[in-house]
Amino acid sequence: MAEKLTNREKLQIKPVPMTSQDPLVRRQNINEVPLGYTEQEAMAEAVRCLFCKNPPCMKGCPVSVDIPGFIALVAEGKFHEAALRIKQTNILPAVCGRVCPQEEQCEAHCMVAKSHKSTDMSVKIGRLERFVADWDRKHNPVHKPVEVKKTGKRVAVVGAGPAGLTVAGDLALLGHQVTIYEALHRAGGVLVYGIPEFRLPKEIVDYEVDGLRALGVEIKFNVAIGKSKSIADLFDEGYDAVFVGTGAGLPMFKKIPGENYLGVYSANEYLTRANLMNAYGFPHESDTPILRGRNVVTFGGGNVAMDSARTALRLGAETSTILYRRSEAEMPARIEEIHHAKEEGIEFRLLQDAIEILGDEEGWVTGCKCLKMELGEPDASGRRRPVPIQGSEFVIPADVVVVAIGNGPNPIVTQTTPELSTNKWGNIVADPETAKTTMRGVWAGGDIVLGAATVILAMGEGRRAAQSIHEYLTTGVW
Repeated sequence: MAEKLTNREKLQIKPVPMTSQDPLVRRQNINEVPLGYTEQEAMAEAVRCLFCKNPPCMKGCPVSVDIPGFIALVAEGKFHEAALRIKQTNILPAVCGRVCPQEEQCEAHCMVAKSHKSTDMSVKIGRLERFVADWDRKHNPVHKPVEVKKTGKRVAVVGAGPAGLTVAGDLALLGHQVTIYEALHRAGGVLVYGIPEFRLPKEIVDYEVDGLRALGVEIKFNVAIGKSKSIADLFDEGYDAVFVGTGAGLPMFKKIPGENYLGVYSANEYLTRANLMNAYGFPHESDTPILRGRNVVTFGGGNVAMDSARTALRLGAETSTILYRRSEAEMPARIEEIHHAKEEGIEFRLLQDAIEILGDEEGWVTGCKCLKMELGEPDASGRRRPVPIQGSEFVIPADVVVVAIGNGPNPIVTQTTPELSTNKWGNIVADPETAKTTMRGVWAGGDIVLGAATVILAMGEGRRAAQSIHEYLTTGVW
């Protein structure tokens, strides 16, 4: 079919929409919101690709997936072959197809989008990646063990998040023995504790992690490197190299009065309770409680804020409100996530900021005192700075407040490893090309280096680190 259409004809085809759960239904459950493509829908969307000889879309992919290659296979109905093509460079395709900001990366570079001068018209690369990964998981539910020639070298990976998983997969394929040390009881990092089930089902993460085990990767849970043992201990145990991918798990607060009232959560705690600890099921299916507020207010405008506000609805909130000090144009959340939140009835209070959290005599949250804002000149982020409008104070009711304004680097490893240099924010300093740190034999990548970034950027860091680690292990040159 693809060969019979000219590029001009392809440009006239509109993107294939993806069906979703009805908003009034899905706000009552934790099932995934988008329902995915059928085989026919995926093939119809794949036909829209121009199959560029020098594909610009690949320049926007941090892990350099052969995008035209796998899409051509989808157009021919060769779905397993398409999955194999993606997995040559991306070990987490079902994850990336769901949570990557494709509209800012591969799809932003798509020639179809450029021809229409709109990313809305781009080939839906992320949806196709998701389809391929889901199809292959359904038809190949058990990973086959992969035999590779062993090098005898051992690598310890600290943290089972996107960066650590990527490093582990790449190094295992190169024949090195890899052990991942994870502080939590489940692999995935932010994929399991931060991103809700309705956006990323945990069975998908578990399946892709099982793919690493098929490569021979060992995962040790409930081991906090920096507490249970140190980086130095790992070298003493015979590891030849160490990769640190401990993420950005230190929550930030606004430092306003009232943040210590009962009912105030960091987004990290709120989402971890709901996602990793299954607080949805408390008390019958889970031992982890969570406050089910009637009026929940979330501070922030990123994906984590959207996740928190939407989680509150699913926990039974009557009102769930986003409080954001800039306008919607400055919101860092994905357009799709904002759209889904609005569909579900989340109230957006824009150009408003909390200056105090109010509480009662028993220490429980009762509301938020806010100020109206206006936008001034751009700040260091390139976004227009919010400026308070004096005399515009007002109060909104709240019995639960979730602070989702960002995270800092987890300090546990760096506090116990003085050889690792950090910047003024506490992030580990690492070479952007090789991921080498200031400590010989130690690499670092992902949010512990970048700050809170995207899953795919963390994976890109992991891929570069793996290449550098392999070179070190085979040459001995630092």
